[in-house]
Amino acid sequence: MVEIQKSFVNQIIHGDCVAAMEALPEGSVDMVFADPPYNLQLRGELRRPNHSKVDGVEANWDRFADFAEYDAFSRRWLAAARRALKPDGTLWVIGSYHNIYRVGSVLQDLGYWILNDVIWRKSNPMPNFRGRRFTNAHETLLWCARSQESRYRFNYASMKSLNDDLQMRSDWLIPLCTGGERLKVEGRKAHPTQKPEALLHRVILAATEAGDVVLDPFFGSGTTGAVAKRLGRRFIGIEADADYIALAEKRVAAVPAPQDISLVSTPSARDKPRVPFGWLVERGYLAPGNVLTDQNRRFAAQVRADGTLIAADVKGSIHQVAARIQGAPTCNGWQFWCFEFEGALVPIDVLRQKLIAELP
Repeated sequence: MVEIQKSFVNQIIHGDCVAAMEALPEGSVDMVFADPPYNLQLRGELRRPNHSKVDGVEANWDRFADFAEYDAFSRRWLAAARRALKPDGTLWVIGSYHNIYRVGSVLQDLGYWILNDVIWRKSNPMPNFRGRRFTNAHETLLWCARSQESRYRFNYASMKSLNDDLQMRSDWLIPLCTGGERLKVEGRKAHPTQKPEALLHRVILAATEAGDVVLDPFFGSGTTGAVAKRLGRRFIGIEADADYIALAEKRVAAVPAPQDISLVSTPSARDKPRVPFGWLVERGYLAPGNVLTDQNRRFAAQVRADGTLIAADVKGSIHQVAARIQGAPTCNGWQFWCFEFEGALVPIDVLRQKLIAELP
């Protein structure tokens, strides 16, 4: 595994994003979050009903001659990002209907493997002032593994906890960046497409672990860096505009790093030590002859000295026996089988977690 040089980490690189990414060691970053130009130049001025002008994206960085030029640009930066990613790394890219479908086609051509398209539904979208179309109330994020073979990280349990112990869905209701979070210079938006920190919090928490390196090739006002630092992740920002860099550096510097890294850690299931069921037997957590049942007491099995179970004429591992007695192809025996404790049925996974906590 390639370790990124300290000179790159927690820094904002001033320059072209493709050249900067190509200068990074190959296979050195854990995740990329990209908020590229949308190529959404307004045709003429757009005004509100009170005749005030709507701030569009008028900067040169969002100007492309045609779709072919935009596609070529997308191919260059996506190829450079894929080179910088570790084999098991992932990329998030956000866009609107103006560009996300073109970006999606390019990244598939380059070998990325799309895991999800996530809809960021804005709770406070800008109305369609002309009344000629539906209000654009969402943007789309594509979450991709570097390749189909990548053993990518997904912090499922953390996402479930973040969602009140319900499985996180792919439609996220998050407000636009407004109020005190919106950076301003002389009363005007400092950056026209600043993303809310809540959105980056969810993205970074979902796909990285504390200490991982998050690369943002379109750093802008520094939202990615601010959230990464707060969550105990490292970041690399790339930005072509010196004014945005000055703004982002000041913003990130004001964010406190976590004092206790365990509070922002998101270990995945594969990070935990593997504990065979037999360890529970040989260490006295369960004894040969103990009876395990499912939560509804429909099925029962006895524990054997070698860490297998026997139920009627079925013998095997906790997973094999659970699957066969139900006629199911597979079953997680750690959650299926329960033991009696103080008058209640408790999953045997509780014993596994207790044993893990006691390991040196």
